[in-house]
This record gives sequence, C-alpha cells and structure tokens, in this order.
Amino acid sequence: MNNSQNNVAKSYAIVGFGKIGKALAKAFARKGIEVSVATTRDPESFASDAAAIGPGIIPATLAEAVKAGVIFLAVRFEAHPDVAKALSNWQGKIIVDVTNAYGVPPEKLGGLPSARFVAQAFTGGKLVKGFNHLGAAILEQDPAVHGGRRVVFLASDDDGAAAQIGALAENLGFSPIKLGGLSEGGLFVQAHGNTWGKLIFQDLVKFE
Repeated sequence: MNNSQNNVAKSYAIVGFGKIGKALAKAFARKGIEVSVATTRDPESFASDAAAIGPGIIPATLAEAVKAGVIFLAVRFEAHPDVAKALSNWQGKIIVDVTNAYGVPPEKLGGLPSARFVAQAFTGGKLVKGFNHLGAAILEQDPAVHGGRRVVFLASDDDGAAAQIGALAENLGFSPIKLGGLSEGGLFVQAHGNTWGKLIFQDLVKFE
C-alpha cells in the first residue's frame, strides 16, 4: 500500500470494474485523486484498463481494496454479499452503494428498500446510496456542464457519512443533493423488480 492509503479516512476504492466502475474511476482520474480498483479477478487481468484511465487508478485485490476508508460498491446487485464477506466487520468504513436491484423481485428484498437490504450485509459499516441514478455513459462524462455541475443524489441513515461523501462528490466536480435516509430518500433512487425510483436516470445540472 502506498503512503496516501495509510490515511484510511481519505483512501478510496472501487469494487467492480465494469462500465460503472470505470466511469467512477474516470471521475477520480480527472481530479487526480488516487483510487484503488478491484474485482474478484487477479489485478493483472485489468491492469492495462486501469492504466489507460490514469496513473492514480491502482489495480488491487479485493482484500487490499477493502482496507480503504471509502469503498464504492459498483458490482451487480446480486454480487454484494460476496463483497461483504471480504471483512467480518466494516466498522469505520463508508460503503457507497452504486448498485441497482433492477430485475430483482421485491420479495427477495424482504420488503426493504434495496439500499437498506444492502446495508444489512455490511455489518458495522455506514452505507450511503449514491452515484447510481446515472447510466455509465453519463456518469463518465465531465460533470462540469455549461457552467453548472451535474447532480448526484445521496441518501444515508448516517449524516456524517453522507456529509463526507457529499464533500467527495464536490471534489470530483459534482453537485451533491442529499435526499435523507435510506428508507425515504433511498426510494427515489432505487430500482427493484421492474420499477424505477422517480429520480433514476434524471440527468440534472445545478447552477450556482
């Protein structure tokens, strides 16, 4: 691990390196913010893709990536329990849930909003739902648009975690809008079964 990742609170990782994971990595690279990227595969297998995005995009194993203080969960919804098993306790970690449970029957979620369902898997961690309402093709673009900034919605039951991810979103060039808790705000940005929340795919730009 390099020096900047010794400071766990300010260290970042993206788990999942498909279209969404790469779009997030591009956002970090644009601002020169270092981030680890991991999948269940050997880091060598995606090292060239990471290098193509930028020098601060660091291929890592899952075990290395979860040492970060902030972990972006950019895997398929069904894969989140496998990521959660990487640590027995997620105390002190913020998990940014970028998943969408589209196509997952609501009964599989036990009647819970998808973000609350995901939060259950990460024992001791603080979960922030965010960055999931935009498709990868939009998310990977520069968030500076016509003098404004592209909006990202955040929902969390932990105000401190939401504030920290809000500050990170601003550092990445986005305009964060907090929607409240996972059971309330989370519903606006969740997809489950065959339904989308009202804010999914709403590409909004905020002007100061």
